[in-house]
Amino acid sequence: MVRHFIQHYLVRFWSPMPAIIALGVLAAYYFGLTGTYWAVTGEFTRWGGHIMQFMGIDTSSLGYFTIMGLQGTPLDRIDGVMIIGMFAGCFAAALMANNVKLRLPQSSIRVFQALIGGIIAGFGARIGMGCNLASFFTGIPQFSVHAWFFTLATLVGVWVAAQVVSLPLFRSKVKLVAATAQKPITQNPARAKIFFVLGVLVLVGISVWIVWLMAFKPTPEGKSISPLAIAMLCGVGFGFIISRAQICFTSAFRDLFVTGRGVMARAVIVGMMVSTIGVFSYIMLGMPPKIMWAGPNTIIGGFLFGFGIVLAGGCECGWMYRAVEGQVHYWIVGIGNVIGASLLALTWDYYAEPLATSFPRINLLATFGNYGGLIVNYIALIAFLVVILCIEKYYLAKKRVQFS
Repeated sequence: MVRHFIQHYLVRFWSPMPAIIALGVLAAYYFGLTGTYWAVTGEFTRWGGHIMQFMGIDTSSLGYFTIMGLQGTPLDRIDGVMIIGMFAGCFAAALMANNVKLRLPQSSIRVFQALIGGIIAGFGARIGMGCNLASFFTGIPQFSVHAWFFTLATLVGVWVAAQVVSLPLFRSKVKLVAATAQKPITQNPARAKIFFVLGVLVLVGISVWIVWLMAFKPTPEGKSISPLAIAMLCGVGFGFIISRAQICFTSAFRDLFVTGRGVMARAVIVGMMVSTIGVFSYIMLGMPPKIMWAGPNTIIGGFLFGFGIVLAGGCECGWMYRAVEGQVHYWIVGIGNVIGASLLALTWDYYAEPLATSFPRINLLATFGNYGGLIVNYIALIAFLVVILCIEKYYLAKKRVQFS
């Protein structure tokens, strides 16, 4: 029985639909218990800010860090410990499935794509005030119109990038050699067992850290557990799920325009539908939603983000779990993300007012009333799902014509 559980739930990959629904539920609880939404690039920007400080740059004069905050360290910020938990969850899941192996990029063009794509995506995410999470998966359930602008622009960016990366320039120069015989697939049971134990140890170690946070970190008035402990626990859950189900928002929408496959995209929308009602419940209990400016910055940021993640080959969630699996390409994507976000922070003050801060923060619940805003958000999500189904149908029909 134990062996069956391990094989089916800890080794085999999970189906996207239930996994993303679980992410939606967990994201709603994360909002309710910590007061913030599941997001990662904001913290990556702070990492860039700490690097700037180390280099002697005065970050106190940069307006973006006034908005984001740069106090403390990743070890005492909610977003910081959540991301540590995400990496731990991803790493534990990859180890337990024996899916950790150092893999180097196979061509120089892929290194270029990883770095430049990562920079573009990092810059776009932060000018749009969020990535595939804060301005999409968790932004839309917050009833913020900026997330809808960002999402639509991201789809356009993904489509454009899908056309660009299909050009001969971006094709791998690795030469394919015909095999004379099929290479047998070999398994190393001893290695698998060792890695599984290491994965369990990672979870044990992070559990000890969570208990320490619960015991020694301050607990706000009215709370029974430190938000840092909750954040790290949720982070482990986020990381474990995205690793086991291989959740990547890049492939979710890029695949629509390349293969017509919309399984992941459909699952993402259903996950947001589930998360929306959970977030709405907490808002009705008095939790303030996270609403950002609905200005040109979201259109520019969404397009750049969509273009960048396809060029790089992975979004924020995608590169995180692939990086801990040993795929060096995604280490470079992550470095590019931090660089891009840092460039945005350095230049934000030059265009913040004309592109972002002079525009309103539009809350659907404030605009249409609580239940009216909830209905509008669901109508928009259903319309989004219909669009995805239409795109999927069009590209599948196009493929059938090509191969008929």
